Amino acid sequence: MAPAPVIGETPGGTEAADRVADVLLLFARSDSPLGVSKIARTLSLSKAVVHRILQSLVSRSLVQVVPGGSVYVLGPAALGLSARAWSQVDVRSIASPILRHLRDVTQETTTLSVLVGNERIYLDQFESPQEVKMVIEIGPRYPLHSGASSRAILAFLPSTFADDAVRQLRVARPDFDEQAYREALDLVRKRGYATSLNERNTGAASIAAPFFDSADNVMGSISSSGPAFRYAIEDHEEHAALVLDAARAITQLLHG
Repeated sequence: MAPAPVIGETPGGTEAADRVADVLLLFARSDSPLGVSKIARTLSLSKAVVHRILQSLVSRSLVQVVPGGSVYVLGPAALGLSARAWSQVDVRSIASPILRHLRDVTQETTTLSVLVGNERIYLDQFESPQEVKMVIEIGPRYPLHSGASSRAILAFLPSTFADDAVRQLRVARPDFDEQAYREALDLVRKRGYATSLNERNTGAASIAAPFFDSADNVMGSISSSGPAFRYAIEDHEEHAALVLDAARAITQLLHG
């Protein structure tokens, strides 16, 4: 009796799977929505093949059509895969000794944030030993448009994420200055870290820097945070350098 064929081992099956994977990876690398023609041209595929792949991905919520247009972006199922990936990459264990050391040196609370879809979450913190300190809540999702930990991530993402942040802030703040905001993101990219000082009238301040995977994709950020009155001091650059060094150490460990 002949053995049953194994699904996906035929040349045609393997090629089809490769094409689907290539389309998904193209979306992951793109900083703007993609249409059938652009995908076909980039991957040297026929428009008919691309259309079939996109229909399949849409049916599984891996991509979705941009409202009012004929272009596509990653869908909620793809973003869910990002969250699931964090359960398989033990970033917390990698970062913990570095964050603990940063806390000991700065005497301020240190935190670990990771990117999940178009938001971030805190994964870990090491609290300051000082009586007046900042303490964060682990687990809730935060937008990428505000706060040092968020902007340290946003500045190194494709431009579509910044566009989304701008749209959200326009709705929330009638006096929002888009030019100043984008210039601030440019400064974060130039310096390598973000700062916030009493940004939401909470009396808190923070210095945050991003860390990256082996392909230089931003994965999250770390921060040193505390009461604003302790951050309005002359050693700001020295403090920022400590945060930058810690973030780079995490990046190096993630690169293996």
